[in-house]
Amino acid sequence: MTELNSTKQTPSLFQHGTLPHHQRWRLIKDNVAGKGVIIGGLSVIVAIVLIFFYLLYVVFPLFGSAEAEHVSEYNVPEIASGKTLLLAMEEQNEVAVRFTDQAKAIFFQVETGKTISIESLSIPESVTISSFSQGSPATGIVAYGLSDGRAIIAKHAYKISYPNDKRLITPVIEYPLGKEALVIDTEGNALEELTIKIDEELTTIAAKTQGNRIVLNSYSKEESLFGDDNLEQTTSVLNSIAMDVKYLLVEKEQRLMYLASGDGHLSVYSLRDKSKPELIQHLTVTEKGTKITSLSFLTAEISLLIGDSNGLVSQWTIVRDAKNQQVMQNLRTFKVSDSAVVAIDAEQRRKGFIVADADGQIGIYHSTAERELIKEQVSQSKPYALTQSPRANAFLVQSNDNKLIFWNVHNEHPDVSFDSIWKEVWYESYPKPDYIWQSSSASNDFEPKMSLTPLVFGTLKAAFYAMMVAVPLAIMGAIYTAYFMSPAMRSYVKPSIELMEALPTVILGFLAGLWLAPFVEANLVGVFSLFMLVPIGVMLFAYCWQLLPKSIRHRVANGWDAALLIPVILISAWFSFAVSPMIESIFFAGDMRVWMNDSFGIGYDQRNSLVVGLAMGFAVIPTIFSITEDAIFSVPKNLTIGSLALGATPWQTMTRVVLLTASPGIFSAVMIGFGRAVGETMIVLMATGNTPVMDLSVFQGMRTLSANIAVEMPESEVDSTHYRVLFLAALVLFLFTFVFNTLAEVIRQNLREKYSSL
Repeated sequence: MTELNSTKQTPSLFQHGTLPHHQRWRLIKDNVAGKGVIIGGLSVIVAIVLIFFYLLYVVFPLFGSAEAEHVSEYNVPEIASGKTLLLAMEEQNEVAVRFTDQAKAIFFQVETGKTISIESLSIPESVTISSFSQGSPATGIVAYGLSDGRAIIAKHAYKISYPNDKRLITPVIEYPLGKEALVIDTEGNALEELTIKIDEELTTIAAKTQGNRIVLNSYSKEESLFGDDNLEQTTSVLNSIAMDVKYLLVEKEQRLMYLASGDGHLSVYSLRDKSKPELIQHLTVTEKGTKITSLSFLTAEISLLIGDSNGLVSQWTIVRDAKNQQVMQNLRTFKVSDSAVVAIDAEQRRKGFIVADADGQIGIYHSTAERELIKEQVSQSKPYALTQSPRANAFLVQSNDNKLIFWNVHNEHPDVSFDSIWKEVWYESYPKPDYIWQSSSASNDFEPKMSLTPLVFGTLKAAFYAMMVAVPLAIMGAIYTAYFMSPAMRSYVKPSIELMEALPTVILGFLAGLWLAPFVEANLVGVFSLFMLVPIGVMLFAYCWQLLPKSIRHRVANGWDAALLIPVILISAWFSFAVSPMIESIFFAGDMRVWMNDSFGIGYDQRNSLVVGLAMGFAVIPTIFSITEDAIFSVPKNLTIGSLALGATPWQTMTRVVLLTASPGIFSAVMIGFGRAVGETMIVLMATGNTPVMDLSVFQGMRTLSANIAVEMPESEVDSTHYRVLFLAALVLFLFTFVFNTLAEVIRQNLREKYSSL
């Protein structure tokens, strides 16, 4: 018996010498095919893993920590030229300037402190400097207030040349309003506080004089008939200001003026009418007993950064309240230390800022992301002046012991955090915290809003409405096709529906955006009437069909019944649209869209979730139908015959035997269809309106993760924050699909084990 069994063993690839030639060749092909399948499967797994790790590789720098490196420390250059009033650096971090209380601008090398040049501003004789102010940092404008009510306006600029192919930066002092001192206060009082804003068309200079008297001068250019520019001056005076003004600021648009006292009081004035400044609000911005120790604008000058004696920096901005009135709102607060904040300097291109406290500690923060990026002890002495470069990749600190300390900073992606991506964020000028995606704008002062939450919401919303349309039609159609339809009719229906899957989605998206969306908008009542009148028409036809004599009913071959419903459905659909104007006139005052908006406040966008559900549902139906139909058709016939033999009706057999046995395949069909809907790009790109809003209404559009990547990736700068966040969106989509499909496979296996014994 042992010898007999051994002779019946299947020969291996190396034991085929006695086999015929065709069997040996088939055995070789079987082995090659098997190994090819294994290699192909492993290659797919490796490719997916590589995609995952590449996405991680691109996304990982977003969440890396910022770094600061000490470069050099040296004595303040030309200390005899006066006390520092302002430090500033040019963009290449090679040249810095120190403006002093002797009206001198000392330009020096940033790394070594070597003096490059000294420029003296032309201060009139017999007057003294009483105040100093910096305009918007990006403009390089500075102003010296004088004791006779006049002011000198200057600008530090840097000219770049390349002699002998080597970069040379030449610093210069310019006078945008002329070298002559401007008269600010006609009464000749000393300018105790000063602020200035200059643009091409308008200049605003505000000053505080004795007795808390605020003088506001505005200079606007007017072009004459002969092409000459004339300056038109508007002067206004605010008397009897109730607080002791210590800080005076005008924002860059020159529409708002801020007055602040040392004890925490802030007044906001509207400058829309420069001749009559109007008080908007007076409020307290610090806790009781806390002093304002530093006040500065955040980039774009929409928000104020207020540092206090408790080591806090708070961000305040103008918002609209419930009564549509402008009010100051505290958006967020950063804890720097327990020591007083002595200096704040905002980045020129992002919503970040650097802070120095009285103990010599430096902190770098980002307002929108609410991140503390760096905190370093840079000096044992109290900082006196602070500046960071226009690119925010370096900063320079002057301490009380007359030392200048230079640090380099690596801080590529400060504006991304878990909160800014997934939680509500209170953005500048917004009335409340919200989920917003708005990654770019025409303005350099734009605050990027990169919340992925509305995109995830839009992805799930689009998939939900698509599945609402596709699942009932596909599964019910598959049940009838596989179980009740005649084989001859099935041979036409199944390939026709599967052929629909080959239709490019860009065609479906094109039709949905240009034809279906306007059609649905014009026939909204008719579309909803379809869901009621077509089922009613089918049920009436079925009832009438049962009343016909058997001789007539039996003329239709078994399994061809569905063919009779085709004209019924077409006539019912036509009737739905035919009666829709009458229904709309009777119940919806002639226009359903206007009626919804007036009655319930529900708006209507032409490209909305209803259009996406219809178009993407049409695209998903073939996938779900084909897999479901195969699963039902593959149920062993002996189960069906046995159930019928035991007295069950065909419908009972279908619901209690066939569907349960085929449930793993049906579940797989639904999950694959859902994955197709989640990852769909072209249909949602062309039919949703691409508005990243979070609204459950079927009449509103959305933006999905895949469509957002397709729209914005070609325009994003490689390795920028925007670029990496788009890759993060791709990673989220990848992980979502992976996790969902994994759970679906677990459930499918459980269903298979549960019903395999049927």
